Amino acid sequence: MSTRDEDAVAGAAGQIRRWFLGRLPHGWFTGEPEVIVDREEITVIGQLPAARAGEGEPGADGADREGEADAIAAGRSRMFREETREARIGIAHEAERRFGRQVSWGVVCEGRKVMFTTLSVPVMTRLRQSERRVLDTLVEAGVARSRSDALAWSVRLVGEHEDSWLSALRDALRQVEQVRAEGPRS
Repeated sequence: MSTRDEDAVAGAAGQIRRWFLGRLPHGWFTGEPEVIVDREEITVIGQLPAARAGEGEPGADGADREGEADAIAAGRSRMFREETREARIGIAHEAERRFGRQVSWGVVCEGRKVMFTTLSVPVMTRLRQSERRVLDTLVEAGVARSRSDALAWSVRLVGEHEDSWLSALRDALRQVEQVRAEGPRS
């Protein structure tokens, strides 16, 4: 991708983020939602307000607390999903027409992320035999149903365990984009 194309993508992501910040109803989320943009999808993830005092008082042991926190997060996320469904669909249709990308929604509640809708996009890749054997081993061991599932599982695993490294890499890429934008134009 050329520098000009990269600048256009970064500019479009900023425009999309600003549009959503202006378009979303006040009171849906505490603070600004996270708006993630790639070539196919826009994902909007907002923080729901914390549970009110006395709502789901924690149990005596850690297992009870975790289970109750999970139940509170699931219930509040579901309530938000149902109460905002029509408005979210309307906003998504507007955004899809305007930006040519599908819109996915999610919330963070009680420290748990709950995604309502997500897009699954096929991705072409070339793998050498040793890499294909890794995928086949995961399939044969029952970790994944197919090579595609095995590859998705591997990507999720890297994303979960290398989050700080990936964050540093994204920060470095943003700095490169900024330096390119400030440089001479050809």
